[in-house]
Amino acid sequence: MRIALACLSILLLSGCLVRTAANIVTLPVKAVSAGVDAVTTSQSEKDEKRGRELRKEEERRGREARKAEEATVH
Repeated sequence: MRIALACLSILLLSGCLVRTAANIVTLPVKAVSAGVDAVTTSQSEKDEKRGRELRKEEERRGREARKAEEATVH
């Protein structure tokens, strides 16, 4: 009985150790990829930023046009 428990505990612990070792090995890769993602900008992110800039510029022009129209009306 003790031998069976010992074998079972060794098997369970070895799986845990393998999982921990795999996490330790992949940790530097995950850290580097997160750093690269933080530094680089994808094309879609650039497109979204440019779209926001264009919308803000159009809003600013609209406000200026309304102000100019109000100034000429009064």
